Amino acid sequence: MDQIQTYTSKFEDILDKVASPLKPHIPTLARFLLVVTFLEDSVRLVVQWHSQVYYMQQYRGFPYGLSHLFLLVNIMLMVGCSGLAIARKHTEAAVGGLFLVVVSQALAYGFVFDLNFFVRNLSVIGALLLLLSEGMSSSRRKSMFAGLPTISEVDRSQYFQLAGRILLILLFLSFILSGEMTLLRILVSLVGLVACIMVVVGFKAKWSAMFLVLFLSIFNVLINNWWDIDYNHTHRDFVKYDFFQTLSIMGGLLLLVSLGPGGISVDEKKKAF
Repeated sequence: MDQIQTYTSKFEDILDKVASPLKPHIPTLARFLLVVTFLEDSVRLVVQWHSQVYYMQQYRGFPYGLSHLFLLVNIMLMVGCSGLAIARKHTEAAVGGLFLVVVSQALAYGFVFDLNFFVRNLSVIGALLLLLSEGMSSSRRKSMFAGLPTISEVDRSQYFQLAGRILLILLFLSFILSGEMTLLRILVSLVGLVACIMVVVGFKAKWSAMFLVLFLSIFNVLINNWWDIDYNHTHRDFVKYDFFQTLSIMGGLLLLVSLGPGGISVDEKKKAF
């Protein structure tokens, strides 16, 4: 066991040296990827405004005027809150606004009982919780000169990180449980499942998260290749939506790489001894 820990430590040191030029840019990239699904969705609503209004009125029962207001508020929230998140301004308000968008759209479009949609949204919420935790940690560091943070503030941030880690890996679990089981899929699923467990318990969480980012990058390009689908095909929007949502979940994983697993994790407990 000691030899394994020695080898893993050496491997981590090598990876740290290779990745060190990218480290300062990871938080910004993570935040952008996290909100990119909201930015893409806002553009889609603007471009497809008339068809979206028609759908809300004819298929979802929204009265005239309310459908317009609902879509307009969603666009404003997605653009405004995404901008705040990227700029690291009023992070708590930004996360609250984006959370409201996720919940309101799920209810308005009737996707609450769609398992795939539900699991993906839970993963996006997990990424938002990590963003909230990062914002709380940042504001806590800024207030250090005024005095030490209270225990309740620290605990709240740690619990958000734990909840974010748990929800974030649900997308990969949905991949494991769906589709035809081939030998390659079983092997990848087993490795990915181990990585998910490591992320949840917070053991070597950063490198496990990096593995999941790499996996999702390949998976996203191969499976959610919306650019190969005919522009007028109705399935194109769904695949495109999945593609950008997966990018947002990757952003959450990169936040985990940057922020760390938090106090409620094996990695942090090991540092204490």
